[in-house]
Amino acid sequence: MMRLPRFRYRAPRTVDDAVAWLAENPSDTMLLAGGTDVLPNMKRRQQTPGTLIGLRGVRELAGITNGQGLTIGSGVTLTNLLAYEQIRESYAGLWQAAAQVATPHLRNMGTIGGNLCLDTRCTYYDQTYEWRKSIDFCMKKDGQTCWVATSSPKCLAVSSTDTAPMLQALGASITLVSSAGQRVLPLGELFANDGMHYLTRRPDELLTSIALPASDGWRSAYWKLRRRGSFDFPVAAAAVAARFDGDVIVDARIVLGAVASRPQASDRAAALLKEQRLSDELITEASAVASEVAKPMDNTDFELVWRKAMVRTLVSCALHEVRGDDVRHRRRQLARQELLATVT
Repeated sequence: MMRLPRFRYRAPRTVDDAVAWLAENPSDTMLLAGGTDVLPNMKRRQQTPGTLIGLRGVRELAGITNGQGLTIGSGVTLTNLLAYEQIRESYAGLWQAAAQVATPHLRNMGTIGGNLCLDTRCTYYDQTYEWRKSIDFCMKKDGQTCWVATSSPKCLAVSSTDTAPMLQALGASITLVSSAGQRVLPLGELFANDGMHYLTRRPDELLTSIALPASDGWRSAYWKLRRRGSFDFPVAAAAVAARFDGDVIVDARIVLGAVASRPQASDRAAALLKEQRLSDELITEASAVASEVAKPMDNTDFELVWRKAMVRTLVSCALHEVRGDDVRHRRRQLARQELLATVT
């Protein structure tokens, strides 16, 4: 049995207490929300903080407020997010992304903030301590070499969050709070394309909320590739949001997940859609252009060439969905492709 290492546990009741305690020793302290990522990592000795600050008792992080859009506390569980009717009605892509995270049991514990800050993953990193020791570890933890590409100067672990690509496509912003103050930034700026240093959040900062702009005229969809129909992390994903005026797209964003160390926006593909009607030909063209920014590495499940090829399919399906097409047969086709890739 893998056991947790020894650590000190602190349970603040307010954001002020949480960031004050975090500031005492940020390099040896980690934040604990649902624990569905941090605790397994600690058992495998991927992360060994001396102190954990538990956030479940900080009630101000656990609410959703409705104003000009929505403000979602970082401590809102994925289950509670899915139960909020306006999410499903006005931000369908976010509802789809959250609904495809893990399993119901893990969504009961996991939070939206935790999913945004999810550790990057890799075949050579997400293993037991003994397994990693047998290959002389890797660059991300205790080693010097990135085994995905041994000449790489940086870690190539892959971003595996479901909600981040969709929130970025929806134009969300986040609030980060520290004992020195707070800052607000577009959600896309939270991430860096580096498997080790994948967040721009400072060690002394706490992600407190996510703000979604008003959904007027916007439609969204999230499509995910994985080996099994539940539980698994994405190995490729497409998040699409488009604002319509009648049947003409006036603005659009396309963001890919699980093809780099951060969510990858395809601005060129999104630009093709603007001031256009979403025809079959335009969907085909935009999907092909979007797939160009996908550069998956051999760091997770399935063959990387097939994962890249499937990005085009995922973007196409998401665009058909925001157009209003019946996509049930496309979901069945995707499930069959996942099954075939599993048995071949």
